[in-house]
Amino acid sequence: MPKSASIHARIQPELKEEAEAILKELGLNATQAITLFYRQIKINRGLPFVLRVPNETTRQTLDDTDAGKNLVYCRDADDLFQRLKL
Repeated sequence: MPKSASIHARIQPELKEEAEAILKELGLNATQAITLFYRQIKINRGLPFVLRVPNETTRQTLDDTDAGKNLVYCRDADDLFQRLKL
């Protein structure tokens, strides 16, 4: 379906800059973010979700996992729970 509808909104310039910087970290532009937001509103029939940039600990863990570093292998669920002391 062709995109032909427009949204015009006035917001504080600082808020726009800060939000767009976060969106850039998430790999999104403003149009993509607004489209996601609207789709989630439609799906959830209300305000939908919280989307956040991972904190430094989470980011490092994801980077390490992608690099195959600091991985822990467990034989099964019992082994996992034992290692986690649960």
